[in-house]
Amino acid sequence: TVKTAVEDTKVYHIDSAEEMKDQIDVMVLCGGSASDIPEQGPYFAGLFNTVDAYDNHGEIPKYFAEIDQKAKEANTTCVISTGWDPGMFSLNRLLAQSILPKGSTYSFWGKGVSQGHSDAVRRVEGVKDGKQYTIPIEKAVEAVRNGENPEFATREKHKRVCYLVTEEGADQQKIENDIKTMPGYFADYDTEVHFITKEELEKEHSGLPHGGRVIHYGKTGLDGEHGHTIEYKLDLESNPDFTASVMLAYVRAAYRMNREGQIGAKTVFDVAPIYLSERTPEELRAAIL
Repeated sequence: TVKTAVEDTKVYHIDSAEEMKDQIDVMVLCGGSASDIPEQGPYFAGLFNTVDAYDNHGEIPKYFAEIDQKAKEANTTCVISTGWDPGMFSLNRLLAQSILPKGSTYSFWGKGVSQGHSDAVRRVEGVKDGKQYTIPIEKAVEAVRNGENPEFATREKHKRVCYLVTEEGADQQKIENDIKTMPGYFADYDTEVHFITKEELEKEHSGLPHGGRVIHYGKTGLDGEHGHTIEYKLDLESNPDFTASVMLAYVRAAYRMNREGQIGAKTVFDVAPIYLSERTPEELRAAIL
């Protein structure tokens, strides 16, 4: 049974989606990046304009190519990897590096619950439920802020901490090993795995906060004598609420771009900010330019 937040929200089985091709302007794909989106993204790109928040950074080029082919065949517009990282952080990395090309960019996440990584641990055999926290290493953050231009190995910037409830009789040692060696998610990080009860998980880990920052330090001047720091920070009480808000902004963009004939796969780099807003260009120029 599906319980909706708003009582009269209509719920349909996913198998009926094809029959609604002429009724849906944009299909929003809210599944997990570990196994849902890689399968659903290309399929729905062949039927609808779509927006997703695919967040496996290393696989994005391959995923983009798959979506682009399907979308161009179907004349649809599909904005991939929205949300905040990838998404808003990606956009701010691009802006900072374009403005200060002689510099270094650093991204830090947390402390908070990563939805993508939590989804990944829940799909490990023997895991009943779980949460994964991403925790920035403060020493690394301060080194960047101080303009030290440090070089970090992946594990020197963040650590990952998992709290898991397992099935009765599950091999916890195998579960821990499967998680710590999972490519694309945990293999490159120092990862802690804690096994707890269902009651402990519900009592101590029920929220979904998150956040992070992009810091870019660059120099200008004939001899690089002027240092500049650009910092973009997010502090989120509800990661899914904020991610959904970002996705909905890109829903507007996907619809508008498709009507203009801009088909194929798109990322946040390809979407002009004006497509995101509820307001008209005239209102935006008058109010916030």
